[in-house]
Amino acid sequence: MIDLKRALNPTAPITTEAEAVAAARASAIAIFLGVLWGVVGVIYLMTAGQAVMDAAVAQATAQNPDAAGMAGMMAQTALWMSVGFVVIQAILGFVQWSKPNIVIPIIFAILVAFGLVSGVLGQMMAGQEGMPEAAQTPMWQIWGSFIIMAIELLLHITGIRGASKLDKLRMAAAQNY
Repeated sequence: MIDLKRALNPTAPITTEAEAVAAARASAIAIFLGVLWGVVGVIYLMTAGQAVMDAAVAQATAQNPDAAGMAGMMAQTALWMSVGFVVIQAILGFVQWSKPNIVIPIIFAILVAFGLVSGVLGQMMAGQEGMPEAAQTPMWQIWGSFIIMAIELLLHITGIRGASKLDKLRMAAAQNY
């Protein structure tokens, strides 16, 4: 059994196939971490977040009465899209765990980096004129997201390194066979 702390370290040297597989699976661990955080977000949307979404809909309706019917439908769509994305993420996590590859960690590293950048830019824009007050995300969710995404980014980088080394080791073994 590979030492988990060593396998999750993005700077640890990878020399064997077992270490490469463990490092590639770090990306799956990051995906599962994102799934757990996504479940927390869905639970929030279904409970206290519903009131926040209703307030945002009311504010949008007050500004534009024609949007009243569409706003309620968009709130439900947001909830079901969140559930769908969590399910897709879980499936990709299982794929990465069972058959480590380099494509999934690269895609998720790009998505996480985009999430970090857009989250920072969103916080820079918060409080500016024209930004709705009712639609603001709670601070615990914002900071939790930043922390989770930073951890995920490190784990995806480890996953990319592990999958790359795994490909190289398997190619070298196939050529020596």
